[in-house]
Amino acid sequence: MRKLAFDNNLYLELQSKHILERISKFDNKLYLEFGGKLFDDYHASRVLPGFLPDSKLRMLLTLKEQIEIVIALNANDVEKSKVRSDLGITYDDDTLRLIDAFRACDLYVGSVVITHYNNQPSVDNFCNHLNNLGIKVHYHYPITGYPSNIAHIVSDEGFGKNDYIETIKPLVVVTAPGPGSGKMATCLSQLYHEYKRGIKAGYAKYETFPIWNLALKHPVNLAYEAATADLNDINMIDPFHLEAYGITTVNYNRDVEIFPVLKAMFEKIAGESPYKSPTDMGVNMAGYAIIDNDVAIEASNKEIIRRYFLALEDLKKNLIAESDVEKIEIIMSQANVSVADRKCVAVAKDKATETQAPAFAIELENGEIVTGKTTSLLGAASAAILNALKVLGKIDDGIPLISPSIIEPIQKLKTDNLGNSNPRLHTDEVLIALSISATTNPISHLAMEQLSKLKHCEAHSSVILSEVDKNVFRKLKVNLTCEPEYQSKKLYHK
Repeated sequence: MRKLAFDNNLYLELQSKHILERISKFDNKLYLEFGGKLFDDYHASRVLPGFLPDSKLRMLLTLKEQIEIVIALNANDVEKSKVRSDLGITYDDDTLRLIDAFRACDLYVGSVVITHYNNQPSVDNFCNHLNNLGIKVHYHYPITGYPSNIAHIVSDEGFGKNDYIETIKPLVVVTAPGPGSGKMATCLSQLYHEYKRGIKAGYAKYETFPIWNLALKHPVNLAYEAATADLNDINMIDPFHLEAYGITTVNYNRDVEIFPVLKAMFEKIAGESPYKSPTDMGVNMAGYAIIDNDVAIEASNKEIIRRYFLALEDLKKNLIAESDVEKIEIIMSQANVSVADRKCVAVAKDKATETQAPAFAIELENGEIVTGKTTSLLGAASAAILNALKVLGKIDDGIPLISPSIIEPIQKLKTDNLGNSNPRLHTDEVLIALSISATTNPISHLAMEQLSKLKHCEAHSSVILSEVDKNVFRKLKVNLTCEPEYQSKKLYHK
């Protein structure tokens, strides 16, 4: 059974209580900047086993009657058709996805605020679409001198030019499709307008990482640094908190660097700042819900290595700089881990050398490693899945789970009718073929019943897999890494 490091129920209880306490410190109006992923925080669930990917959403649901959601969308991201790499959709499409997801949970979405609006034509088209859908749209504009020119920013010519977002709930959650969307500026702009109206509203920030009450070099915090290496986020001791309270806490460089500016803005808006440090602004209680530090350390060390392989792959694809990989190498050194600690890596590479073809290895929960090799019918990843299901179901290795009579027509369809040059079955195709076999073959049915046991397993490919295969492993919740090498020497690999 998978060991847990995190008590999710305790987290929900502590987090909800803490946010309610923070609301009560102001005029029953709190703007909460929501950082990180709200629905699918798989990073947190990997480094803190027991943390559910939708924990933040569950927490919001405990406060459902008091919450209103505002989604911030940067106009420049719409103009550039910026894409969320994990979902493959543009930020404007993701805005619609977020609204649907919130509404499906019966959470009230009050409006969308377009930040950095400068009459961009594509933005106007999207806003017309939102209006036609019955969604309120507000506009916030670029402010000259932001964030340094406090006198101008906190004036009628700065925040005062932005639309005032009329909200009706005491807790206003400001979220966004991705980073750089203007969440903090939206919150501060609202504070300016609320104080002009005599409402002493408050601001707080909710981000899971880094966890402020863990050590600076705790693997959980190092794993966050590895995950954000390309964003230049660096964990650091909060000097303002240390000076004010004599307590050592952890924050990250961007919040520490911007805090003097934020403090000055608070003082300009409200007469005084409610916070003495960046840590004060946060409401994250995740550190208090860790129940097994050793399990969290082990899980985080594994994540650091996985992030290293992902960075190597992104470097191969020219998506990041070599310096980003070097940062993770330093983090690995600080955590005292290496590639050798990921056992499935060496096994996959040895199998590839032995067969002179792409190979794949899956480490099961009990530590057993199952391999897959490339054949005329199956790719290595597909073969490894079938072999793993046999082991999990205690099925004799000599028994085929899918008849060639099922595989061959699929291959013919791929090559003759759909124009694919590779006849081998991808992982999604092999699982469909297995499900077809399961309707008449009890052994195949038994194998299908083992699929859920692949969750949280570690896997490694000797070559970069297609996005189709990666997506299948993502859905199976298998922790996948790849060698930064393509199967072929072609220049185009989409």
